[in-house]
Amino acid sequence: MKKQLITSAAFILATVLFTPVQAAVDVDAAKSLARENNCFKCHGVDKEKDGPSYKKVAEKYRGKADAEAKLIHHITSGEKAKFPDGHEEDHKNIQGKASPEAIKNLVGWILSL
Repeated sequence: MKKQLITSAAFILATVLFTPVQAAVDVDAAKSLARENNCFKCHGVDKEKDGPSYKKVAEKYRGKADAEAKLIHHITSGEKAKFPDGHEEDHKNIQGKASPEAIKNLVGWILSL
């Protein structure tokens, strides 16, 4: 019994120590930044529009180590976005006075869905 308790405690401690800590996402700030930049014109949270739903984006990148970096690059670089009818356009960049932290928060919210 004592050995099992020690093993369980060691497992819990290892899990806590080696699980990446993610900062809390400010959902209201993320949605506000998305609204300010008309992101919801092309993306819905649950529904696809001209662009994929944010939930679909989260599914695509779930578990990938470079997910955050790729999405930040996508929304800040103007790289090409493909549309359902096959045409491509430069993806609109996040505008305004968005700080790197605000952009990271937006991406964190998307990936949390």
